[in-house]
Amino acid sequence: MLARSIVTFACLLTTIFAQDANVESFGGGSQSGGRKEVDIKQLNATLLSLANIAEANGGNRAFGLPGYDASVDFILKSIRKFDKDNSFHVWTQPFVALWTQVTVHELDISETESYVPNPLTYSPSTPAGGITAELAIVPGSITPCTAQELLDTGEDFTGKILLIERGSCPDGTTFAGKVKVAQGVGAASAIIYNNVDAFIGSGTLTAPNPLYVPAGILQRADGLKLRERVLAGEELIVRYEQIQLLENRTTTNIFAETKAGDKHNVIQLGGHLDSVQAGAGINDDGSGSTLVLELLRTLDAKHVKNKVRFSWWGAEENGLLGSAHFISNLAQADVDNLLAYLNFDMVGRGYYGVFDGDGSTYGLVPPAGSDVIESLFQSWFANEGIEVTPAAFTNGSDYRHFWEDIHKPIGGLHTGTGAAQDPCYHQKCDGFDNVNKTQLWINTRAARFVLDKLIKDGPAIIPKSPSNGTSFTVMGKQAGIEWTEIEGESHTCGETV
Repeated sequence: MLARSIVTFACLLTTIFAQDANVESFGGGSQSGGRKEVDIKQLNATLLSLANIAEANGGNRAFGLPGYDASVDFILKSIRKFDKDNSFHVWTQPFVALWTQVTVHELDISETESYVPNPLTYSPSTPAGGITAELAIVPGSITPCTAQELLDTGEDFTGKILLIERGSCPDGTTFAGKVKVAQGVGAASAIIYNNVDAFIGSGTLTAPNPLYVPAGILQRADGLKLRERVLAGEELIVRYEQIQLLENRTTTNIFAETKAGDKHNVIQLGGHLDSVQAGAGINDDGSGSTLVLELLRTLDAKHVKNKVRFSWWGAEENGLLGSAHFISNLAQADVDNLLAYLNFDMVGRGYYGVFDGDGSTYGLVPPAGSDVIESLFQSWFANEGIEVTPAAFTNGSDYRHFWEDIHKPIGGLHTGTGAAQDPCYHQKCDGFDNVNKTQLWINTRAARFVLDKLIKDGPAIIPKSPSNGTSFTVMGKQAGIEWTEIEGESHTCGETV
């Protein structure tokens, strides 16, 4: 019976792909009436509007700051403009989150040598004026994730500033575990240097914790240089100061849902609307926000077979807070009615990345139906003659809570964060010119194809997953997800970035 089902399902997918292989519009919806084609000029106009918003608001569109509020107003205004026939139910979902801003960050090695460490969101501050202490290093080649591992070396770290390499710990973190080690051995603070050569702009500890000491980030080359000096016998008495403001601020998610369509088979898609504080975030993730808005604009919303929910997430860069809030407040009936989630976070420059929905590349297998979503994307790109790169599920974007918390099929596009893909990742230069407009147009067309297929055939090709199956979840979260790590790929906003 199982073998027969697999054969039947494979035949169904083959038939679906063949029906539309040579159709330029790749549509499940009608070509007449409200359906429009993806327009590169409109994509560019949306990107430019987001860039202008950042420029007018201190250079960013970050949570808790005016640029994000202006971005919300722009998306809502755009939806009203495109929804001339009142086909969408539109609402916002305000929520309170912990806002942070680093106002002082200095690491002075001497009177003539200093660094400006990159911030770790939710790190505690040092006392005003900073901490002056000896710079200590981790002996040998150990990569400790517990204080005992470091204490077993026999070294004394009490009151010192611990220079420690970033790395994965059993708690699923790459920064927080190291900060806890520093606290556990009595260090006054921690300086964490990156474990790969790729540039790292910032990180997050997810939430404040009494087990944290003040901590910041250095690039790998800088950290290794300081480590070598200590190994060579040089005693470095350094001063480290960080002042990080923390306060609760209200932000919001945005949703637009078709009034038409089967409410028992909801297809949700989204991207995050906020940027980091360092820049305008036009690739990360103005590109995804733009793609989602263009799919809304071009949809024949009055004639969809299955209901579609468009989402723009808030406070993603602070730890996926918007999507986490949404999922945690979903009624059980809404969870059960959700068919699948498509995520678009950084889709404007780099490789053509399709999430590894069947686990064949990275060995991490997401919920059933994710493989179908991957195959749909792959079929479109293959028809266009475009080579696809499998994108890894790293836990670093809003798909995380759809998988981990409610075990729903997930998929989408991601063009990479490595230096070869986006040298402006989480930096000031992530502006309008940082996006490859043709690539965004191509990715939007691919997303349009997949969305149309799910609207038309979703319940026939995507298995409805149990949201509360005890075989999959422990206390609401799926147990044992070992998220993929890729050298140079640092898009993990849920814990590190």
